[in-house]
Amino acid sequence: MGPDGLVKHNYMELTADIIDEYRNTGGFDMIGSGRTKLDKEEQFEKGLEIIRELNLKAVVIIGGDDSNTNAAIMAEYFKAHGHKVQVIGCPKTIDGDLKNEFIEASFGFDTATKVYSELIGNVERDCFSARKYWHFIKLMGRSASHIALECALQTRPNLCLISEEVEEYCLELSDIVTSITNIVVKRAKRGLNFGTILVPEGLIEFIPSCKALIEQLNEIMAKFKPEVSTLDPDAQVVFIREHLEPENLSTLDSLPKTLGRQLMLDRDPHGNVQVSLIETEKLLSTLVKKKLKQINKGKQKSDPDYVKFSAMHHFFGYEGRCAAPSNFDADYCYALGYNAAQLINCGATGYMSSVRNLIKPSAEWICGGIPITMMMNIERRNGEDKPVIRKALVDMKDRPFLEYSNNRATWSKETCYVYPGPIQYFGPPELIDQPTKTLILEHSPEEVEV
Repeated sequence: MGPDGLVKHNYMELTADIIDEYRNTGGFDMIGSGRTKLDKEEQFEKGLEIIRELNLKAVVIIGGDDSNTNAAIMAEYFKAHGHKVQVIGCPKTIDGDLKNEFIEASFGFDTATKVYSELIGNVERDCFSARKYWHFIKLMGRSASHIALECALQTRPNLCLISEEVEEYCLELSDIVTSITNIVVKRAKRGLNFGTILVPEGLIEFIPSCKALIEQLNEIMAKFKPEVSTLDPDAQVVFIREHLEPENLSTLDSLPKTLGRQLMLDRDPHGNVQVSLIETEKLLSTLVKKKLKQINKGKQKSDPDYVKFSAMHHFFGYEGRCAAPSNFDADYCYALGYNAAQLINCGATGYMSSVRNLIKPSAEWICGGIPITMMMNIERRNGEDKPVIRKALVDMKDRPFLEYSNNRATWSKETCYVYPGPIQYFGPPELIDQPTKTLILEHSPEEVEV
């Protein structure tokens, strides 16, 4: 069960017989996972007890930015206190936000985006068949919009919102709703009263006014944690509202009450807003419907310029991160694990397993290690400045975003849907071993057809 298992001495020995049952199927259901934050001396000391009891030489942490931050801090603690226990990290997150010059991709991203793209393609095919619904599809991805962008490149929806673009151009909720409404109206004029819209999970955190609200909420929740924890939920809401600045209170009051409560009360172990619980897709469709009601005011449904609008909602999250891995991810994981073992044999600690040149056949991949600390910066967590791995967000200067940007006007107006179908495991290499379009665009030296 992740870091918690280390602290609570909850372990199992993995034998060849156990491994064989899980080979190429994933494996997290074998040992479980968790999000416990490791940052206290007593946690490291409890972990050290079981490490010594089992006579372990090293610990390999498999996870995303928070888990590998744990790995870096643990490695530093063991080294500083003279404990000869090595710590190595492996990049695992479907979000795609754990990457840099030396970490080209985290494993899981390829599988998850292929699963989501199959589901989006299925929705698009039904959408194009029924021709009467607008499908708002929220996609897992925490903060970064890498998943939404990759799925857009694979399926060509009518619109894909990119959180990083929203922040860059300081777009408010009303601006986003206007943009969606304009696409709905333009397609309606051509008799196309249907469409698909991809919504990244963390969108709400990138809207400037909402971001300011969330940042102050985080500070309040951290500063007054003892006081807030003793109150019932209704009293917590009153307490928090009393401590908000006027402009942030105004933003809070402009949001639906259920959304406001989620922002105020729901937090994960790292102090983050639980964006997966926020129904952004329903919020957007509701506001679009409200805006279209104003546009249709005084018109009859039979009028030629009356804009028809019916919305359907989807959230594709856990369906993707629990899927059987693609051939690419299976190969990549073997390479990451073998490479982690070699880093341990070399005596390294505080390093992340790095495998590069991923758009080439696996025989041409380049293995090595990267100090986790060189990926870190200081962020505000639970009211304190903490060293954490910097999330890699969508860069609007990179080719994946530019590819979408160059095509979105056409995709919004026309119906250019692509239906990728399920993950393929057998067949020619160009079909079964293809990496994500994001990887291909980021690392191909020449123009490529995607």
